[in-house]
Amino acid sequence: MKRVSILMIFILIGLTFIHAQKSSRTEVYKGKDGKEIKLHLYGHASLAIEADGTMFYIDPVSGMADYSKEKRTDKIFVTHSHGDHFDMKTIKSISRPTTHIYCDKATSEKISDMKMTAMKPGDIADLGKGVKVEAIAAYNITEGHTKFHPKSANNCGYLFNIGKTRIYVAGDSENIEEMKSLKNIDIAFLPVNQPYTMTVEQVTDVVKAMRPTIFFPYHYGNVEEKTDMKLLEKEVKPYTSIKINNME
Repeated sequence: MKRVSILMIFILIGLTFIHAQKSSRTEVYKGKDGKEIKLHLYGHASLAIEADGTMFYIDPVSGMADYSKEKRTDKIFVTHSHGDHFDMKTIKSISRPTTHIYCDKATSEKISDMKMTAMKPGDIADLGKGVKVEAIAAYNITEGHTKFHPKSANNCGYLFNIGKTRIYVAGDSENIEEMKSLKNIDIAFLPVNQPYTMTVEQVTDVVKAMRPTIFFPYHYGNVEEKTDMKLLEKEVKPYTSIKINNME
């Protein structure tokens, strides 16, 4: 089932830009209320959302791009404190004196010299200009895997409400009920790698429940057990428009 009428909400008008360290992709969409939204895709878990001239970086980590060429920002979000998500050196390289970091509690304890808000699942940050960001739980539930991202850690995914457009960045999590209960998601970034996040079957379970208009698999590399992206595409195709964009 292809929801062509819904997909017309988003009109792809941008392509790819190349940076010195690693190729990053910039895709430009028009949201439900006509706002232009740019997605800057760096790699693994590092990306940024740009709207109304403001960059919202999520998990910026060196090696994913030459951040010296990226815009500085006032808003940075960190899902949790693992090294492939939290990189203080990179955060400082894209910061201004006014930059504010929104992050989980464990990450907040590693930040001492910048403006910061510790988020926990359920918290909402009102950033102004019609942008509200909700922290969503992110954790493992498979036996033997809960040690990687325990529920008690209160790690965060983030749901960006930009005007009427809803963009969900899951962070490191499995197919938990808090994720599956999200509705009216326009763009979803969901992690697919073993043993740390989701299997193809688990991601398909989420997509069937959530029905995002557009689904970006991300965080699916840097492990021995490679994700079968062809199988993933086949399994989720009846429920969403999948975009595989080298987010290993």
